[in-house]
Amino acid sequence: MVVIGTSHERIFSAGGDLRALASDSSAVEKFADPDRFPRLVSLIGKLHKPVICAAGGDVLAGAFGLALACDFIIAKDGVSFGCPEINVGLFPFMISALIYRNLPRMKANELMLLGKPVTAAEALTWGFVNRVVPAAQFDGAVTEWARELAGTSPLLMRMGKDALDATGDLALPEALDALRAQLALAFTTADIREGVTAFLERREPRCTGR
Repeated sequence: MVVIGTSHERIFSAGGDLRALASDSSAVEKFADPDRFPRLVSLIGKLHKPVICAAGGDVLAGAFGLALACDFIIAKDGVSFGCPEINVGLFPFMISALIYRNLPRMKANELMLLGKPVTAAEALTWGFVNRVVPAAQFDGAVTEWARELAGTSPLLMRMGKDALDATGDLALPEALDALRAQLALAFTTADIREGVTAFLERREPRCTGR
């Protein structure tokens, strides 16, 4: 289980360095590593474990895409989310794919084309934040979810995450075929037998990752 957070009191991350974009360096130098963000998003999807974005500060620009790549977003009350690139002569090209996959089209357009941030409370209403927590309870809420996730079967969590990553963009028939194969494989694990047995015996499961 992974938690991505910040030590800053007000900012989770503001994305890329605008000063670097405005410098006199060549386009080749500015974009020497154009696939860095896609690699990061792919890495998060293939971590085999759940990833929590602990949004303890404003989540802006490229960082907004990073947050949307996570499995959960827990936000501190009062923080903002947004992609203000259009206001400085840019466009959120790389994160637009994640925004369109996580938000309704009209809301996605509102964020990208107007460039105005939304509050954590609005983000919860729009459906891309799981929880909004008062500042005094924020660290405790993140820790609580992390412990709950860490208490599940690591093997079944890995299989589930891999299945979601592999089938997310497939057509429904192909996705169902792939998921049926994963379910059949899951039935061979000791953890699924232990989980069902524990449920029937009304006790906590003791998963071993096998």
